[in-house]
Amino acid sequence: MLDELKEEGIVNKVGGRFKLSTLIQKRMVALNTGAKPQVDTRGLTDRMAIVIQEILQDKIHLDASGEVQSKNQTVMANLPGAYPGMPGSTPPAPGSTAKPSDE
Repeated sequence: MLDELKEEGIVNKVGGRFKLSTLIQKRMVALNTGAKPQVDTRGLTDRMAIVIQEILQDKIHLDASGEVQSKNQTVMANLPGAYPGMPGSTPPAPGSTAKPSDE
């Protein structure tokens, strides 16, 4: 177990054990599907350590709806199911004439 998880500070920072677990799980999925880490990964042994450092350095948090949010909005495009520039939406189907909106 990582030493940071033994401390109550990270639990209190996120708002409870359930929120911490949710944040870790969602961010791990994002990292496993190709999202870029938001912290220096030198010296970090695994993805869990990366997620813990992102939380401790206030790089990621859960919003009111339970979604992972980042201070760096370009990282949000790396979350599963998101399309660059439009968090939560999906890209047009291949071969369709639909174009992404410029909002």
